[in-house]
Amino acid sequence: MLGLILGGLAAISMSAATAAPAPPQNDIPPAFQRPTNAADFTQSDVMIPMRDGVKLHAIIVAPKVSAGAAPILLSRTPYGAARAVGGPSLHGAMVLGAALEAFVQDGYIVVLQDIRGRYGSEGGFVLTRPLRGPLNREAVDESTDTYDTIAWLVKTVPANNGRVGLTGGSYGGFLTLMGLVNPHPALKAAIPMYSMVDGWTGDDFYHNGAFRQGYFDWMFDLLTDKNGGDVAWGRYDLWDAFLEAGNAEGVAKMHGMDALPAWRRIIDNAAYTPYWRGQALQRVFRDLPLTVPTLHVAGLFDQEDSFGTFAIYQTMEAKDAGNDRNFIAIGPWFHGQSQRDGSALGQIKWGSDTSLYFRRHIMKPFFDRYLKDGAPQQTIAPVNAFETGVNEWRTADRWPITPAQQAVRKLYLLPGGRLGFDAPAGDAFTEYVSDPARPTPYRSRPIRPVYASDSTWSRWLTDDQRDVSTRPDVLTFTSAALTAPLTISGDIAATLMASTTGSDADWVVKLIDVYPDEVRADPAMGGYELMISADIMRGRYREDPSTARPIPPGQSLPYRVRMPAANHTFLPGHRIMVQVQSSWFPLYDRNPQTFVPEIAKAPPAAYRAATQRIYGSSYVELPMAGTP
Repeated sequence: MLGLILGGLAAISMSAATAAPAPPQNDIPPAFQRPTNAADFTQSDVMIPMRDGVKLHAIIVAPKVSAGAAPILLSRTPYGAARAVGGPSLHGAMVLGAALEAFVQDGYIVVLQDIRGRYGSEGGFVLTRPLRGPLNREAVDESTDTYDTIAWLVKTVPANNGRVGLTGGSYGGFLTLMGLVNPHPALKAAIPMYSMVDGWTGDDFYHNGAFRQGYFDWMFDLLTDKNGGDVAWGRYDLWDAFLEAGNAEGVAKMHGMDALPAWRRIIDNAAYTPYWRGQALQRVFRDLPLTVPTLHVAGLFDQEDSFGTFAIYQTMEAKDAGNDRNFIAIGPWFHGQSQRDGSALGQIKWGSDTSLYFRRHIMKPFFDRYLKDGAPQQTIAPVNAFETGVNEWRTADRWPITPAQQAVRKLYLLPGGRLGFDAPAGDAFTEYVSDPARPTPYRSRPIRPVYASDSTWSRWLTDDQRDVSTRPDVLTFTSAALTAPLTISGDIAATLMASTTGSDADWVVKLIDVYPDEVRADPAMGGYELMISADIMRGRYREDPSTARPIPPGQSLPYRVRMPAANHTFLPGHRIMVQVQSSWFPLYDRNPQTFVPEIAKAPPAAYRAATQRIYGSSYVELPMAGTP
């Protein structure tokens, strides 16, 4: 019996000894570090001091093994440097994605930096901070921050070769250009892409005086939170949300933005005031030398900044006496698409990945030429432009591509909905009624927010225009089917001889390629109406963009509508179409068609229907080769 008792006690003792330990209070260590021995790169977060003591956050991705000193590729952003870094990987090329893959694989040191006041950086954020001067009384701007960043990098980052390239798209394109204002000596090459250059004439905020209220998501994101903010619209269709708000100021009040300093600067400078003129970079660079080789990148279907790249290219081109410092690449891309897949845009297929071609054969060789030690000196044409229609790359010494026989031809908007190159004998008109209560949509409804998960914002410039062709408030003019190719290259503009029964008006002009009724290779493209160039202008600025003036009702007056550049061939069997309308809602705020001092604050009673007449002496200027 005693043995049984002792044996039981031993069993109990053993059971207690092997019992589960008490659970820990936290299974996550305070500072876990992932092993990085097998990775082919190092990644570090740094805070770089600026001349005023503010420190800017940057992420540095550097190769572990490099054949000699490596160049630095710098990109500055307001959208979060960390957001440009992908998930964990042992390979630097995978961490930074397709846009920078070739550079990381080739040993470049890549630096991503948050600009001041955004995400990990200290200081205050100023939307498109102007250069030091009348619009900026501080001692710093984006130019000085770029200079100080480069100075720190070449001094501090191990194994760099003292050569820096600067690149970025959209806001990053603006930042890249600012870095060229007073460039650091180590800055040897720059590629600004889809650049914000002139916010009133044709980039983010206005187009020819018409306010881009559909950009509200973007402004809310930048202006309401250091780390970005999302609008709660409360509507699936933005059409309803903007119509309910009444005017642009009403939209801002609905979301608490009407008192924000940047919103006030944008709305309270509805004309081309010194605020816009003083920071329009094509004007700034007129007085600056061209010292850093620069490759501008533009998209023919850029839905955000269709003006800036071409404008700044032309300004710099006037200083490029040797035609060896100023370059441009023009692709069939939406805003930023050169850094993504470029095989198609919406329903339009290009027959190849045009973006991959650009990155491999233009972007990478350009940076290599100026940044890499011992790199092959590949010849890069001053102009590389994709020609839509025939879907081929063209090279040239200058843009626009201008063969000897090229001339600007006037394509007239004739009665009966016809187009022709011969001026009409009389001046008959075609008319339509524009009603602000039922504005013409800029695309098919429902219209989703720009940042919605199901947004198709990037492709709207290639939307089929048949949805609006039959609307009574849209005039459509169409040519006969072409019997020979017709190629255009360069800036497009329209001059409307028009009258209105109102005292203000907006004018939208669209140049369209109409596909044949049947397309054997792609039946869904039969009759497709593809916009090649289109834009809007606010009639109150017909005489002077800096001063709003009422329109005399009933008088036929000229309205010049500046439109985006094109590089396109209309093929045989296709037709040319021009559409004219008086609203593009809700991308642009509604013109009440009654003159008021401030359209953004127009009262409900000011919104009135008006009859618009377009006279036969109206025309679109086509920079074209030969005679159709």
